[in-house]
Amino acid sequence: MIDENRVGAGALAADGVAAEDVLAEVRALRAGDRPTHGGRLFAYVYDPAVPGLDDLAAAAHQESAHVNGLDPTAFPSLLAMENALVAAAGWVLGGGPGTTAPDVVGSVTSGGTESLILAVKAARDARPEQVAPRIVVPGSAHAAFAKAAHYLRVALDVVPVSPDTLRPDPTAMAAAIRPETVLVACSAPSYAHGVVDPVAEIAAVAADAGVRCHVDACFGGWTLPYLRRLGTPVPPFDFAVPGVTSISVDLHKYAYAPKGVSVLLHRDAALRAPQYFAYADWPGYTMINPVIASTRSGGPIAAAYATLRHLGDAGYLALAERTRDAVAALADAVRGVDGLRLMADPESTVVCFTATEGGPDLFVLVDELTARGWHTQPQLSYAGLPASVHLTVTAAVAPRVAEFGPDLADAVAAARAVGPVRLPAELSALAAALTPDALTPELVVGLAAGLGLAGGSDAGGTPGGGPLPERMAVVNTLLDAAPPALRERLLVEFVGLLQRPAW
Repeated sequence: MIDENRVGAGALAADGVAAEDVLAEVRALRAGDRPTHGGRLFAYVYDPAVPGLDDLAAAAHQESAHVNGLDPTAFPSLLAMENALVAAAGWVLGGGPGTTAPDVVGSVTSGGTESLILAVKAARDARPEQVAPRIVVPGSAHAAFAKAAHYLRVALDVVPVSPDTLRPDPTAMAAAIRPETVLVACSAPSYAHGVVDPVAEIAAVAADAGVRCHVDACFGGWTLPYLRRLGTPVPPFDFAVPGVTSISVDLHKYAYAPKGVSVLLHRDAALRAPQYFAYADWPGYTMINPVIASTRSGGPIAAAYATLRHLGDAGYLALAERTRDAVAALADAVRGVDGLRLMADPESTVVCFTATEGGPDLFVLVDELTARGWHTQPQLSYAGLPASVHLTVTAAVAPRVAEFGPDLADAVAAARAVGPVRLPAELSALAAALTPDALTPELVVGLAAGLGLAGGSDAGGTPGGGPLPERMAVVNTLLDAAPPALRERLLVEFVGLLQRPAW
């Protein structure tokens, strides 16, 4: 018997809601989001500012939204589009007929994290004799490698990066390889700082040890080949490099497809084979999956296919040129402000800067930039590397570059006037002495309330955990003062408070 008092909770309305009213609700919720277009958001989204592209991708998504990638024999359209995307990615990244990697194969995944998890899975499962497999990654490698190691029960050996070059030493990478190592990874470029690791040297030491080498090009791998064609000095990183066995690249980043679509490429089919999961020992259909998901909507794949077909090679070259020029102008803007310095001279699509001694509090600066309509990404200090501000630069930023320099200078002046964040003495003491295991629910709730991260819903019943504080400098300062293990636990607890249903 249905309890009528419990009908209609959350998104489940008792009698249904008219379509136009539902869309109005979605638009009202979206009004609180960061702007996905307009060139003022330097993280999370990738906007080429190409008129009509969104409408094309949305129409293609709608055509295939209900197509299921579980069975390519039932939906050959999806198989054809997936193969076309893999071929395009393989061509961009130095594979295919007429190259030194003519037999490149691949799979379309939901994003970079899934691609990296599958690269680790394929390497692990190719060495079943290793009962305690390990992978070697630079300290700047994407956190998804740690996630893969956690999920797949693979040990993670992290090699520090130089505080000067922000890259790992290939000799140190070689020294970290053990008999149990199944994969060595590097980045092209790294997400945090946008620099390309010494892929050729790392791939060589991996090959000498008989170990696979994965290049994580999820972030900027689609753009680097085009930047090279424009004359930017891009070091070798793709399948032209001997020893590179797999590469991942996200199409929902600089291929400008809607989220979420990534491609995981292998040099040949034998290397890809352990990626698959097959199971026939049950009375239902025989399961065969190339990726983690079984059911997959054809919508994102069709949208990516339409995006690539529409923009074409010439379109991507033009977008890369526009982005390159925007990166150079933003870097010059940073160089022109006293109290800031670049973490590295830009060599891809990232501008990353930090404060000099006596410079502004970076976390206050981020808040001041947000108040001026620029949404940047703060990065906490780590292993001798200072806190920094990350700008992911897309083609849409180019028309707004001239506005950024004056706003940055004004924001720095305002941050200096505000002064650095001073944590209350008790919070500083907690950050220095507290262990993750010592966090109690009561302590977490108290910390969250003090930081403006109270859970539940707002006064209007908005789902998603209630309003967030407009300024995050105090939160970021607390996290920056805590060691990584405590940061992780605090973030889990804080986000857990936010992600609660509005009953």
